[in-house]
Formats: sequence, C-alpha cells, structure tokens
Amino acid sequence: MLNWRRDPGYEQRLQKLRLETEQSRERTKQIENEILQVRKDREQIEKEIEQLRRENAREKALSALIRQRCFPPECSSIPPQAIENDCGSSWS
Repeated sequence: MLNWRRDPGYEQRLQKLRLETEQSRERTKQIENEILQVRKDREQIEKEIEQLRRENAREKALSALIRQRCFPPECSSIPPQAIENDCGSSWS
C-alpha cells in the first residue's frame, strides 16, 4: 500500500492555474481583436493614401496645364498679344 497524503494547497494551486489560463485566453482574444482592428485601420489608411496620391497627381497636372496656358515660356517666338480697348474708357 502506498503512503499517500493529500497536498493541502493542491486545489488552490489548480484553481489559480485555471484562472490564469482563462485570463491568458481572454488576453489572447483581446490581442487578436486589436490586431484585426490595426489591420483594418492600416487598410483604410492605405486607401486614403492612394486617394491622396491620385488627387496630388491630378492637381500637379492641372497646375502644369495652368502654367502652360497662362504663363507661356519666355523664350517663345510668338509675342504676347496686346489687349486692345475697343470701347472708350469710362475712367477718364
């Protein structure tokens, strides 16, 4: 026959371990949810960055077009046209 004595702290340690394990599982789930949220946020930010890049490219193209049409190069062989005032000036 074995000489067996019950460990008085065994049940308490087992309960504590179960509680720690459950807390660890809950924390793991919380971290996984946070990771998913960060991924969603990153995807949203990447979409917004791409939209801003398109808008910047469009603005750059429009600015170049405006400069081309409103401010012709100085080395142009075509002299600028003078604006003629066909009507009498009402300021004189």
